[in-house]
Amino acid sequence: MDNKLFRKLLALITYAIVLVAFLLKIDAVTGWLAGALNAFRPLFIGFAVAFILNRPCNYFTRLYEAHLPEKLRRASRGLAILTSYAILLAAVAVLISLVVPQLILSLQTFVGNLGSYAANLQKLYDSVVERFDLELLAGVNLTALITDSLKSLLSGALNLLTSTIPQIVTVTGTVISGIVTALLSLIFSVYMLAGAPRLVSQCRRLTVTYLPRRMSEPVLAVARLTADTFTKYISGQLIEACILGGLCFIGMCLFRFDYAPLISVVIAVSALIPVAGAYIGAVVAALLLVMIDPLEALLFLVFLVILQQLEGNLIYPRVVGSSLGLPGIWVLAAVTVGGSLLGFVGLIVSVPVTAILYTLLRHDVARRARIREADGEES
Repeated sequence: MDNKLFRKLLALITYAIVLVAFLLKIDAVTGWLAGALNAFRPLFIGFAVAFILNRPCNYFTRLYEAHLPEKLRRASRGLAILTSYAILLAAVAVLISLVVPQLILSLQTFVGNLGSYAANLQKLYDSVVERFDLELLAGVNLTALITDSLKSLLSGALNLLTSTIPQIVTVTGTVISGIVTALLSLIFSVYMLAGAPRLVSQCRRLTVTYLPRRMSEPVLAVARLTADTFTKYISGQLIEACILGGLCFIGMCLFRFDYAPLISVVIAVSALIPVAGAYIGAVVAALLLVMIDPLEALLFLVFLVILQQLEGNLIYPRVVGSSLGLPGIWVLAAVTVGGSLLGFVGLIVSVPVTAILYTLLRHDVARRARIREADGEES
């Protein structure tokens, strides 16, 4: 038997055995993969944070190098990293200071006005029953139903707390694990930011060294496209969130809507989620306002729809540009599939990943079209 044919048969048999073993032990394999991904979680989170802060860090590095004395220019990168993290922590602190007090106030208002809410709901229900002559529903006491539901809810919460007391050790371990993961992610992100130019150069050198030239050039091109696409996407989403949140706050103050700081922050944060974020923010804001006045909630939804149309069609294209160049149908499909497969993470990364695949496919189609045209001209 020919040695070349023997090697092919051996590779085919090995592949078949590995495939069968994988299918038979797929639960164990997926469990092992989940454990491996969990072990690398601090590295992934650190990389994500470093990627987000890389552009402002580069900006501050250039700024410090231009204004610091020559003896201190070596510290420009470190000062830029400290400045970037200081701005990030300040933004988080501002968000917390805006959200937490307003959230506590809204809960206090809801609890304090619970009786009036139930009475208003009962009046509305009685008027609807009387208007449409619904005799079968005339004897329903919504106030009692709401009170009984709240009592059962509180009782269930107390039982849940009582049953979880023996699991305090487990909860404490989870909290400690989360703190350790956060610290490791912070350390990884600082190291990545500090050595970003060197890491990029080393990865490029490894790619060129260990891959053939016909493979290394496409790999580097895809890597550049991926970095540019994700950078453009993150910058666009952050700018859109800030603009939308600021305009929402100004409009709510002008129209004297309640909870302007809290709802503006909710709208801005939900805007980071493509497509679905607009609906999530609108529902949360409407639920907060309907506790005070249903008419105010309705007017706010009308205001928010107008604001989102204005921001999406006029302001966002001018400030951010053409975004990723991805057709709307593909954005919707990416968000739907990504959210179904990976949950919240899928909602965030599905659009840039789809944009990368769409760009690669478009370039490949254009290349093949040029080759066919060239072959047609030669013939």
